[in-house]
Amino acid sequence: MKIKKIGIIMNGVTGRMGTNQHLLRSIAAIIAQDGLRVRPDEVVLPDPILVGRNAAKLKSLCLQSGVEKWSTDLDACLADADYHIYFDAQITGLRADSVQKAIQAGKHIYCEKPTATDTPAALDLYHRCQEAGLKNGVVQDKLWLPGLIKIKRLIENAFFGDILSVRIEFGYWVFEGHSIAAQRPSWNYRKEDQGGIILDMMPHWRYILDDLFGNIKGVSCLAATHIPERIDEKGNPYACTAEDAVYATFELEKGIIAHINSSWTTRVRRDDLVTIQVDGTKGSAVAGLRECYVQHYGHTPKPIWNPDIVQPINYLDDWIRIPQQEEYANAFRAEWELFLRHVALGEPFSWNLLEGAKGVQLAELALQSWQEKRWIEIPSLEEAL
Repeated sequence: MKIKKIGIIMNGVTGRMGTNQHLLRSIAAIIAQDGLRVRPDEVVLPDPILVGRNAAKLKSLCLQSGVEKWSTDLDACLADADYHIYFDAQITGLRADSVQKAIQAGKHIYCEKPTATDTPAALDLYHRCQEAGLKNGVVQDKLWLPGLIKIKRLIENAFFGDILSVRIEFGYWVFEGHSIAAQRPSWNYRKEDQGGIILDMMPHWRYILDDLFGNIKGVSCLAATHIPERIDEKGNPYACTAEDAVYATFELEKGIIAHINSSWTTRVRRDDLVTIQVDGTKGSAVAGLRECYVQHYGHTPKPIWNPDIVQPINYLDDWIRIPQQEEYANAFRAEWELFLRHVALGEPFSWNLLEGAKGVQLAELALQSWQEKRWIEIPSLEEAL
């Protein structure tokens, strides 16, 4: 069996998502299964080094993950020819500069989103990779969630007929910290630290809408800072300068309308932390992270508006749960494996840094729409290249 080692510099994986999703459930899991089989006689074996600023955290993470190598010297790692991929899961404000250094060092790039804090900087990363002939990708993990895969299969099988609209509800209550500890970091709520739910979530909505339903043509956005003060990790109060909820409407290709509410100040009374409802001429579907329920035209009840009587229809009864028809890997791992195949074999990989720049663009234009209280058209970044 031919074993092809691919060195990966993993920067910023001491954070919650970097640790759990990218390291433990993706790279460490692939290593634990003796690598990724890419051909009958060939295996790609990740060879990571964990990079960060806190040596104690890195040592602890190595013990937890089984990874042997760590470093607090990013420049030394970038200078090492044994490492082929640079991965970045740092906080948003640090990402673009580190990715630029990695590009200059000739590393293939795979990084979290948003890829930068503004569209020109995000596009610059893509241009630099293209000019240097480097493979590049951005994390767009939700495309591999079971719930979204099931919606994709319904679209592929023309279940919906003509899709009319998409409605997404996302969010939960993030505790302020006065009595119950917050479950998100304080920088998320400071604009000066690139916080805010618009920059956090719009890149997600961009790739979900673009990939599943059609390119976004325009956006109208209203946001708010509903909670003005929270408590930070040291127990000190701080003023919230970034928005914690956003309410947006999008026009997609083929006249599809999407409405998305994203909030860290809402309480959940729905099937999941995120639900996606798709309505079409022949049927509808509602998906969460894993499950998906459908209602075909022939199973659609015929309600009559009459507020003077008890509603005789139980609307939940007329939906059918889609059974499990295929196996679903961890969403982050699924994309990691595709990117590793892209680097090792040159296989196609659609989710490059240009797609990452589109997510940053949508966040910027959503902020502009909110500030100017108007509809904003979304120009094509491909045409601007």
